[in-house]
Amino acid sequence: MNIIWTRAIVSLALLAALGVAIGAFAGVRVALAFAVLMLVVQAFFVTYHTQRLWRLLDAPVYGEVPSALGIWGEIYYRLHKLAKRWHAQVRQVEQQHARFIQAIQASPNGVAMLDDHDQIEWCNAIAEKHFGLDAKRDLRQHITHLVRQPDFVRYLNAHHYEEMLVMRGMGTNRKYTVSVQVFPYGDNRKLILTQDITELERTDSMRRDFVANVSHELKTPLTVLSGFLETMRELPLDEADRMRYLDMMEQQASRMQNIVRDLLVLANLEGDMRPPGDELLDMRAVIRHLEDDANNLSNGRHRITFHSDDALTIAGAETEVMSALGNLVTNAVRYTPDGGAIDVAWQRVKDRAVFTVRDSGLGIPAEHIPRLTERFYRVDRSRSRDTGGTGLGLAIVKHVLQRHNAELDVKSEVGRGSTFIVQFPASRTAIRKSLAA
Repeated sequence: MNIIWTRAIVSLALLAALGVAIGAFAGVRVALAFAVLMLVVQAFFVTYHTQRLWRLLDAPVYGEVPSALGIWGEIYYRLHKLAKRWHAQVRQVEQQHARFIQAIQASPNGVAMLDDHDQIEWCNAIAEKHFGLDAKRDLRQHITHLVRQPDFVRYLNAHHYEEMLVMRGMGTNRKYTVSVQVFPYGDNRKLILTQDITELERTDSMRRDFVANVSHELKTPLTVLSGFLETMRELPLDEADRMRYLDMMEQQASRMQNIVRDLLVLANLEGDMRPPGDELLDMRAVIRHLEDDANNLSNGRHRITFHSDDALTIAGAETEVMSALGNLVTNAVRYTPDGGAIDVAWQRVKDRAVFTVRDSGLGIPAEHIPRLTERFYRVDRSRSRDTGGTGLGLAIVKHVLQRHNAELDVKSEVGRGSTFIVQFPASRTAIRKSLAA
């Protein structure tokens, strides 16, 4: 401001000196006329630059500095500099706001902001999915007019937000189970956070079912053992009855051992985060072992054929692969009636190693196929127990194949048998050159 005032005083002094000089040489009238003319010109320039200044304030220009002479040039320069600084600050705030919005949009949790009347001010895409909202359409709408579940309305109106609210059946296309918690802030405003706990609830339900199934599976043989022990203790038995009871007890004890063994196998598979090794397996020996087991279990009751490409092998953990493929073969023997046919093939299909087990058994209804690999899931519980199965075999198969990046495909038709197909990826498939030659 000092520079502006200095320039104004200097300009006035120069005009005054010029007026005195004109008055000395041309007379007082000419000097007065010159003074009036200068005032008119000065008024015109002041009016012009004042209007120009107002236009610039209404619509600031951030490029070149507006040109002007004298004091107006200095004013324009300083205003332009100030406007640029303000503009840079506004841009910085806008960029920070945009990054903040992007961060909230990237959050796996839903975020919704309500005003002091519980109207929606903003929500991210996840909150849209959880509540079935449209952020643009539903802006400034009262949230309880859109989310009408009674539990949510009561929770919002009760103003006790220490605990989370669990809401089921949320969303439009997909149904979510969502945990909701409200956090008051500012001037009676509310921040709503939501989290998709669908998978968590499903896992928890599976855990409860697993504990119940284990208890049930172990309870049956224990009840049988306890009953036989009580019978043998209290009743006089001849040698034949005693041996028959002991055989039954041994069967039940063996069944419990098999359950515990398979549970330990599953626990090891689920707890071992290391990928299986890359060592090539001797699949010829594995297939031969599977064939021997199948024939021993069948004891001549089935027509069993094996077709194997001896040169074809895979990289992985031999005990795991043998356990998975062995479960498929023994299941085919167990669930195929006497006189039925079982065909096992180990071959290369395109660039993959494929293990196929086809039987002529009773078949599996289509609605059961997606759940076959669940622990203790049985299509026919009584038939499964009669065959000696633990209900864990296909769960073990699933985990082994997942660790080897392999896929299981099941095709079945009731009354016509089932086909289980395992495909190992090309990255784990190899040909032993010595055998191929």
